[in-house]
Amino acid sequence: MKWRLAFSTLCDKNVPPKLKGKFYRVVVRPTLLYGAKYWPVKSSQVQKMKVAKMRMLKWMCGRTRRDRIRNEVIRDKVGVASVEDKMQESRLRWFGHVKRRSIDAPVRRCERSTMASLRRGRGRPKKY
Repeated sequence: MKWRLAFSTLCDKNVPPKLKGKFYRVVVRPTLLYGAKYWPVKSSQVQKMKVAKMRMLKWMCGRTRRDRIRNEVIRDKVGVASVEDKMQESRLRWFGHVKRRSIDAPVRRCERSTMASLRRGRGRPKKY
């Protein structure tokens, strides 16, 4: 939704690529990675995030897949880091907070739901 609201500005050819990258880093990427530090991330989900991000960056630069430009070149042009690095950075930051917490600290509601999801459900297991 944030991408669609900002689409006219981000895809404007008169706006410099570095400014588009800054706007992307401030508005679009936090929305894309909201809550990523709590997810049990699968490689297929990471791949989908990478594809969505690169499609957005290519639209911002006015490029298509037919232009056959490498992803690293587009990322450098806009000045944006990869999604995998940012996901790992946020997860490690969250892990640091959890590790520093005392053992007898109360468990928050979101952590309870995570612990409840670790219990085994009834019936046939899901196919992943």
